[in-house]
Amino acid sequence: MWIEIILFAAASFWVGFSGAMVPGPMLTVTISDSLKKGFRAGPLVVLGHVIAETALIILLIMGLGWVIGSPTVTMIIGGIGGAMLIYIGYSIARSPVPDELPGDGEPIEKRGSIISGIVTSVTNPYFYIWWATVGWAFMLKGIELAGIIGVLSFLVGHWSSDLSWYSLVSFFTSKGRHVLPGKRYRVMMMVCGVFLVFLGLYFIYSTLIV
Repeated sequence: MWIEIILFAAASFWVGFSGAMVPGPMLTVTISDSLKKGFRAGPLVVLGHVIAETALIILLIMGLGWVIGSPTVTMIIGGIGGAMLIYIGYSIARSPVPDELPGDGEPIEKRGSIISGIVTSVTNPYFYIWWATVGWAFMLKGIELAGIIGVLSFLVGHWSSDLSWYSLVSFFTSKGRHVLPGKRYRVMMMVCGVFLVFLGLYFIYSTLIV
C-alpha cells in the first residue's frame, strides 16, 4: 500500500504543475515581490496560497462543494476578484523604484507576500474551477486509496509542486533583479501591473457579461 501512496503523491506532484505553471495573478505577484524582496518572496506567496487552499478544502469536506459550481457565486467571485486584481495591478504599476534592493540576507516584510498569495488565490475563478474538477477528483481518489493518509499524500505532492515552481521563479527573478536598475526595473513592474489589470478586466468580463 505504501508504494501506491508514494506513487499517488508523485502523480499529485506532477499534476499540480497543471495549475502552478499556468500564467496568472499569483505568478505575476511572485515576480513583482521577488524583484522587491528577494528569493524568499516566492515561498511566502505559496504559503498564502496554501492557507487559501486549506480553507477551501475544509469547505469541501463540510459539504459546501456546491458553492463552487453556483453561477451566482461565480459572478460574485469574478466581480470582486477582478476588482481586487485591478487594484493590485495598479499598485504594482505605481511602485517606486527603490534606492537600494534588499540583499538576500536582509529581513523582508513577510505579511505582504503571504496576503498576496491568499488574495490572488481566492479572487481567481480558475482556482475554484481547478479544485472543483482536478483537485476534488484527486481528493476522492486519495480517500479511496488510503483514507486520510491518501488525502495527505495528495496535498504533500500538490503543495510541493507549487513550492518548487514558484521558488524556482522567485530564485531566478531575484537573481536578475540586480541587473534591473532604474528604468528597466520600472518597466518590469509596469508590465506586471498592467498584466494584472487586464487579467482583472478579463475576469469581470468573463463572469459578469458573458
